Amino acid sequence: MGAKIDIPKECPFSIHNIPFGVISTSVNQSPRCAVAIGNYAIDLVKLAEASRLDHLGLEPSAQEMFSKPCLNTFAACPRSVRSSVRGRLIDDITNGIIPEQCLVALDDVVMHLPFQIGGYSDFYCSMEHVQNCSETMAAGAIIPENWFYAPSVYNSRVSSVIPSGHPVRRPHGVYYGKDGKPTYGPSQQLDYELEMGFFVSKPIPYGSTMDIGDVEDHIFGFVLLNDWSSRDLQVFEMKPLGPFHGKGFGTSISPWVVTLDALQPFQCPPKREQDPPPFNHLKWPGHNGTFDVKLEVELKRDGESTSLSTSNLQYLYWTPFQQLAHHTSAMCGMQTGDLIGTGTISGDVSEFL
Repeated sequence: MGAKIDIPKECPFSIHNIPFGVISTSVNQSPRCAVAIGNYAIDLVKLAEASRLDHLGLEPSAQEMFSKPCLNTFAACPRSVRSSVRGRLIDDITNGIIPEQCLVALDDVVMHLPFQIGGYSDFYCSMEHVQNCSETMAAGAIIPENWFYAPSVYNSRVSSVIPSGHPVRRPHGVYYGKDGKPTYGPSQQLDYELEMGFFVSKPIPYGSTMDIGDVEDHIFGFVLLNDWSSRDLQVFEMKPLGPFHGKGFGTSISPWVVTLDALQPFQCPPKREQDPPPFNHLKWPGHNGTFDVKLEVELKRDGESTSLSTSNLQYLYWTPFQQLAHHTSAMCGMQTGDLIGTGTISGDVSEFL
């Protein structure tokens, strides 16, 4: 018997979303793949057992694929197959034929990292953020010329990536004390950075490059990302090699991954024109090279919420598509499940900073 799923009006997990993730429960503690709809998770293993995911090109079988504790195997499938699975889910939810035994209340699930992450790189692609950071390091500093020719990026710590809700430990390291002398101890200047992240789907083999026109075949979907930062540790270690402990101790991501298919209706042009024009490997062939995704950071304390900042993905100078194209241009290779951080997303007014 199928279940009619009521979806609250303001719920982010609407029929137009259908994000993928990895869940467990107290009844079944084995992590497995699921999607979110309304106030429920749909257990994809049980859905496969009910033969609702047959004949969609999932090999060796949907049940085996979704029994895995990560989305890597599913994400490596051709985009057409992944889109067919999402389409089947939308049809079955709309028609009220999802078996009741496949539904789990979101309040009863434990969320896990959605992917087995092999690599994690974080970009530095917001003009306003770069200007702010430059002035912090040296009064009157301007954005370096090379920043306008290619997206800036550094490799970060896979081991630091945790799903939302897991505690972040305050890092210890060396920083300049109040007397201006180096001292060792817990960071005194812990900060957040509002970002998005995206996961690689179809891998790019080592020694190969990727045409930017094919980038959508290589992105599974997006998550929210908080690049926790220790400003005092970061200032001390920036010269000569750049950040280490200041940026490598904690990265929180939302555990539900919003697919590229769900974001397509929100494709739009970037807010900023790129000057000088990008090199050929970074020239997006269409007009709508990014997404209109509104973002907000709130601080919750003692039951009260305070808005700290708002922004939008389209404010990035270098878009996610350009970021992945540039990342692969040196032929380093990319694996399914690799995580790319967009870098802090700031804007051109004070509340976006």
